Amino acid sequence: MIELTKIEEIEVLSNAVRACRICVEKPEKAPLPHEPRPVLQTSSTARICISGQAPGTRVHKSGRPFTDPSGDRLRSWMGIGEDVFYDPDLLAIVPMGFCFPGLDAKGGDLPPRPECRKVWHDRLFAAMPQIELILVIGQYAQAYHLGKARKGSLTETVAAWQTYFQESGRSDRPLVLPLPHPSWRNNSWLKKNPWFEAELLPVLQKEIARLVSRA
Repeated sequence: MIELTKIEEIEVLSNAVRACRICVEKPEKAPLPHEPRPVLQTSSTARICISGQAPGTRVHKSGRPFTDPSGDRLRSWMGIGEDVFYDPDLLAIVPMGFCFPGLDAKGGDLPPRPECRKVWHDRLFAAMPQIELILVIGQYAQAYHLGKARKGSLTETVAAWQTYFQESGRSDRPLVLPLPHPSWRNNSWLKKNPWFEAELLPVLQKEIARLVSRA
């Protein structure tokens, strides 16, 4: 049996994800309402990983993660530009759902497809042991990466960021920072929670700068 190198393993897995049609051909519930277009950015060297929800309509069209106003805000939060953000040597992006899940009756995005997490996520993160910091955006990513340690609500979870950050830093697991979604729909949340920009973002930007400088 031929053993794959780390780079080859990531490439094989990434290609398999991009070719995935499980949510159309063997869905757990109603099939994906359109052709799959999985979006992710994997790496054998990146020390930073972003784990969010799922692509929206703009990302589904572009095929590139965070090509929307949410991406602009997220990059601002991180203190980096597109040159770093889209460099797979520096940063991985593994959303909880790889394809745009479709819209609900009110015009909002449906939850990430559950098939993605069950089939791919454990394998992808096992293949990227060099990751040192994971930004978990939204409740689905936080539920996966924080497990039983996750607080009741998204606000409570993000408010407890220091606890997660310190506890993950004591183990051989990556550091974890929970974040709200950078959507402009969360403007009111940011106004109600000024500690996020005053306390959490400086730590986030310091960690990003530290890890990028080590590349």
